[in-house]
Amino acid sequence: MMVVDAVVVIWAVVGAHLIRFGLEGDNHVAGTSYVIITFLLPCAWWLMLDGWGSRQPRIMGSGPDEYKRVFAASLWLFGGLAIVSYAFQMDLARGYVGIAFPVGAFGLIAGRWVLRQHLGMARAKGGSTFSILIVGGPQAVGHLVSALRRFPQAGYSPVAAYLQGKVASELEEVLGLPIHGGDPTAADILEAVRECGADAVALSAGVHLSPTTIRQLGWELAAADIGLIVAPALTDIAGPRIHTQQVAGLPLIHVTTPKLEGGKRVAKRLFDVLSAGTLLLLFSPLMLFIALLIKMDSEGPVLFKQERIGILGAPFMMLKFRSMGADAEQRLAALQERSEGNGVLFKLKADPRVTRVGAVLRRYSLDELPQLMNAFAGSMSLVGPRPPLTTEVDAYEEHVRRRLLVKPGLTGLWQVSGRSNLSWQDSVRLDLYYVENWSMTADLVILFRTLRAVLKRDGAY
Repeated sequence: MMVVDAVVVIWAVVGAHLIRFGLEGDNHVAGTSYVIITFLLPCAWWLMLDGWGSRQPRIMGSGPDEYKRVFAASLWLFGGLAIVSYAFQMDLARGYVGIAFPVGAFGLIAGRWVLRQHLGMARAKGGSTFSILIVGGPQAVGHLVSALRRFPQAGYSPVAAYLQGKVASELEEVLGLPIHGGDPTAADILEAVRECGADAVALSAGVHLSPTTIRQLGWELAAADIGLIVAPALTDIAGPRIHTQQVAGLPLIHVTTPKLEGGKRVAKRLFDVLSAGTLLLLFSPLMLFIALLIKMDSEGPVLFKQERIGILGAPFMMLKFRSMGADAEQRLAALQERSEGNGVLFKLKADPRVTRVGAVLRRYSLDELPQLMNAFAGSMSLVGPRPPLTTEVDAYEEHVRRRLLVKPGLTGLWQVSGRSNLSWQDSVRLDLYYVENWSMTADLVILFRTLRAVLKRDGAY
């Protein structure tokens, strides 16, 4: 990472110098040659990235914190440069700064993204991870172990657990970890750490440790250069919703709930109208060509209309290009027993109702293009939960109905996380996570990931 950062900042600053002044230009500002500035600026930039903590191991591999720190360090550096230039009346060339800053910031983030992909692949194979000992109750430990194993890219690998009280032998088999048990003290936990060779200790819910014991444990772990992680019983909460406040020496965690109302609702709707309208104009020749292919391939209408449930339970007609025969609905009952879906949704990889053109449309998600008209009209959004059928909503448990608090989307977390390969529980969890943690930035990230998911064709059938 240090090498990549150095290459990028040198490339950005030297490139800006060459573009602005050329090879033979002898330019000065306030009596100082730009050659000296071009030498010092990359050094300061490289050090600034380290000073801002953008290379800390705990932020690598997942989450936006790494990218935020890279951009913040770059912005503060050039902001400071602008202040110094103004204070000392240095007429620094705008073209020089105007090229170096955006090119360097973009290059640094792109470089970190490439490194993150390699790190993610290494962690998926079990390398480059922090081994942790989890201390807590059986349910909390089991939940944390499954969550960390489900997302190995985070870089935390459970190697052992410490449960309060007696440990059932079958629990050790279920978790697949060596388990220590008893009434934990700082000394007992440290002994378990030495046995399993953990890099960090994670304190989860269900364990009763006094503040004095936790403080003593923190001191002992720090002396042994072992990390201490506190994992509260909060699930599916995005980082921006969590705010820590120090009160009387206590770290209080505030959890806010984002509300899609007022200016945020207007901004999301405006984004949907502008984006859907633009995409409809761009894809209109392709959509016309697809319509002709459907007409030539099989009898029936070009568009398939189906009632779905939208925001707050309001029904609407969702549009898709017809990818099946005109009698598909009548043949559904005969195929129900062959469903390969997740128990609630009907899915069949080799569905005999799909036409030749329909198979291609489904493979590349082109059958969903008419939903841009739904998004433009307002019954759907570009990003949101999957639009459910009436029969699905009738079978919802009470907590699942929170999916209906926002408009359904053409794409969403379900689209970029496996689509038809997801279990019903995972599909619900992803949709509820979106509802609970909505933000415009998250929408943009999902749209970017959707393009990759469509090209990879994972779960598309």
